[in-house]
Amino acid sequence: MENFFGVMKNEMFYGHEYEFETLEELEQAIINYINYYNQKRITVKLKGLSPYMYRQQSYNQLQLM
Repeated sequence: MENFFGVMKNEMFYGHEYEFETLEELEQAIINYINYYNQKRITVKLKGLSPYMYRQQSYNQLQLM
């Protein structure tokens, strides 16, 4: 979790702290980032797939067995 929060702060907060006028805007930005992080972010570690695509690929392979 510490690693995730470090990445999140670096990618979506630092340098943008003054763009959020309300706590609700910051909360929505965090929710959007978590969705991006879990669903769409492409990583080399997962062979160029997003975490969601990687899980789906693994699930599909299990279904074929």
